[in-house]
Amino acid sequence: MLELTRLVALRELALRGTIAAAADALGYTPSAVSQQLAALEREAGVPLTIRAGRGVVLTPAGERLVSRTHELLDTMEVAEAELRAGSGLLTGTVRLAVFQSAALTLVTGALLRLRETHPGIRVMVTQTEPEEAFADTWAREYDLVVAEEYPGHSAPHYPGVVRRPLVRDELLLAVGGEWAGASSVAEVADAPWVMEPHGTATRHFAEQTCRLAGFEPDVRFASSDLQAHVQLVQRGLAVAILPGLMVEYAGIGARVLPLDGGPRRTVFAALRATSRLDPAVEAVRGALEAEGGPAAA
Repeated sequence: MLELTRLVALRELALRGTIAAAADALGYTPSAVSQQLAALEREAGVPLTIRAGRGVVLTPAGERLVSRTHELLDTMEVAEAELRAGSGLLTGTVRLAVFQSAALTLVTGALLRLRETHPGIRVMVTQTEPEEAFADTWAREYDLVVAEEYPGHSAPHYPGVVRRPLVRDELLLAVGGEWAGASSVAEVADAPWVMEPHGTATRHFAEQTCRLAGFEPDVRFASSDLQAHVQLVQRGLAVAILPGLMVEYAGIGARVLPLDGGPRRTVFAALRATSRLDPAVEAVRGALEAEGGPAAA
C-alpha cells in the first residue's frame, strides 16, 4: 500500500516545482524528500519523476498519482472534520493567513469574539501576501485565508476553494503637509508617493489611478507596511491611496479624500470546500464575517 506521507511529498513537488521548495514547505531537508520520493517509486513500481536539467519533473504516472492524492487528502479532511463535529466540542487549531490591514482590524476583532464564544479554538495567524497565502491555502498550508481584490484585478481561482465576502472597503486618497489642501488626485501630481512594491494589486491600482488622472506618479517610497504609509502621509513626506480599514485604524479620517467613482476593494475569506465541514474553521470564518458586518452578508 502506498504511504500517504510519501504521496504528500510527491504532491508538494508538483505544487512547488522543485525538491528544495517542496522540502521547505514540508519542513524537511531536500535529501529527506528525495528519499521519500525514491521509496514511493519503489512502492509504485513505476517511474514517478524524471530528470529535467538540474531538477526533476513528474512523469504521466506521477501526475495521475498526484491527482489521486488530492482526492485522498480531501477525504481525510472530511473524515477528520466529521470526527470533530461529532464530538460536540469546538476545539482544535485553525491556521489563518491574513494581510496587514485585515490583521490589524478584522482579525483582532474576530479573535476577541472567539475568545468569548469558543475559547477551545486555537487560531494560529500568519501575516503574508494575499496571493501567496491564497495558493498556500489551496495547498493545505493554511485552513483559511483573508485575501483581497482591487478594482480591475481578480485574485486567482483555485479548484475546490470557496470565497465569502467580508468587507467592501473604500479606497481613499491620503494627503498631508503641503498637499493637505488638495481636492483630487490630479492636484497631487507633483507630490512624492508611497506605494506597495511592484507586482501587487495595490501598486497596480494606485499607478493606474494616477495615470488616468494624467500623470506618472513619483514613487519615492515602496513598502508593504501600511503603517509606514500612514506615517509618511502624516509627516507630509508623501501622499498615498489607502483602504478604509487602514484609515479607520490609524485615525486619519481628516486627511483623506474620496476617489472619483468611489472605488472599493473586496476583502474576502477563502477556504477549501472540504474545510467547511470543520466546525472550528467555520467558527473562525463566522467570527470574521460578524466583524465585517453587513458587507459580509
